[in-house]
Amino acid sequence: MSPAKTAWPSGRSVAYSPAMKRFFLSPFLFVVLLLLTAVARSDERPNFIFFITDDVGWNDLGCYGNTFVKTPNLDAMAKEGLRFTNAYLTISSCSPSRCSIITSRYPHNTGAAELHTSLPDDQVRFPKLLRDAGYHTVLSGKNHIAKLTETFEVISKGKGPGKSDDWVSLLQDRPKDKPFFAWFGSADAHRDWQIDETNHVYDPEKIEVPPFLFDGPKTRQDLADYYHEVTRTDTTMGQLVAELKKQGIEDNTYIIYMADNGRPFPRCKTRLYDSGIKTPFLMSCPGKIKPAVVESIISSIDIGPTVLELAGVEKDKRMQGVSFVPVLKDPKAVTREIAFAEQNWHVFQAHQRMVRTGDFLYIKNNFPKLQAVSMESDPTFPAGEELWEKNATGELNDKQKDIFQKPRPEEELYQVSDDPHQLTNLAGKKEFAGAIKDMRGLLSDWTNETGDTVPEKPTPDRQRLDGKRFPGHKHGEMPGASAGATTINKSGPVLLD
Repeated sequence: MSPAKTAWPSGRSVAYSPAMKRFFLSPFLFVVLLLLTAVARSDERPNFIFFITDDVGWNDLGCYGNTFVKTPNLDAMAKEGLRFTNAYLTISSCSPSRCSIITSRYPHNTGAAELHTSLPDDQVRFPKLLRDAGYHTVLSGKNHIAKLTETFEVISKGKGPGKSDDWVSLLQDRPKDKPFFAWFGSADAHRDWQIDETNHVYDPEKIEVPPFLFDGPKTRQDLADYYHEVTRTDTTMGQLVAELKKQGIEDNTYIIYMADNGRPFPRCKTRLYDSGIKTPFLMSCPGKIKPAVVESIISSIDIGPTVLELAGVEKDKRMQGVSFVPVLKDPKAVTREIAFAEQNWHVFQAHQRMVRTGDFLYIKNNFPKLQAVSMESDPTFPAGEELWEKNATGELNDKQKDIFQKPRPEEELYQVSDDPHQLTNLAGKKEFAGAIKDMRGLLSDWTNETGDTVPEKPTPDRQRLDGKRFPGHKHGEMPGASAGATTINKSGPVLLD
């Protein structure tokens, strides 16, 4: 009798005799076949590129309505994928923002709520969960989180002015028998500026100056140099997409493009207005995502749960974010209606909290006696220098005086659709008393559930306004420390009742 034939998961035909057939039909072989099938299916799991930029404002891309910046690759990504118009960070400060994203936890719950604090080892990291599930994980470029040797198989400091020159080669050299997750941290657009010969150099006279900055030559040149670095992130995205197409994996690779905080200018980075806390957020995967604009609110702590669900990996119970996978299938779906954010110490002392829902943005300032400055709004950088100079000569209008307010209001309320730059504080107006009450209630619920606290001995200012540092500076009490917030997993409100 001629041996029969069967096909293995690899597609290779194998001959077997009747005796062999009896063996292959045993429970033992059934288990083996299941394992082989699982291995074959593992290759079908999606890949991920997480492209996080450094200090890029949400409306500083062409696809978000900026008419003079040149970002053709990102504009194409927005046209072919999803462009989110209400993506919010949990904090507008480099390292705590990244720590919040990688853990899917609010900054005061991570133990790394302030600038230049390292993420504790006992905190969850969603790329580590991917690695444990068989993903090849890579980090290249800016880290600013912690030692991540157990989270990523490959860690590179990156190359070139944007720390992105080795990203394509890392995609080329990856093991081809595993799906991959690449965390690419660009150094653009972080000060000090690095102008190259490849990307567009902007004419300062053609720059649109935000209404809260002084429209002068120093500020215009500062913005022009900043936009050069924004364009460099676009060039890098084009290189990555080209490589995915070359490898034939574009249709099975999710790409996310976002920033860790707002542009590094006065009243932007570190602050809780849209200019600081709102991020550009693009997500594409031609084989799985259809083009659309998403108006629903998402938070940066939602990224981890979303990636894990797409990869078929269980979410860790410590993660406070929610998956927005339903939005990828239906852009009108709603997975979150409330976003919360923090402002903590970032060179200068601060403790403010934000709630964003519906058409309102609410800010509670727990240190109202302090001037709202940050390293980017002191006089040591051109835009800040010009603002301080013109304030001294009385040449600023009311919209440009924000950073000089002292004391500041304890509460701020803005109607975002009518006031996109949040310049008109509605707190105290009778017709908005109901909105203020609702926002206070949401913030109170979130504060209590997540264990947020106002430190009794907060971190003091690191330096004077002229940039001279105080000797022996040390971090003080972290927000949430007195309530044991690092062990609390509750998220606070996500959807409105």
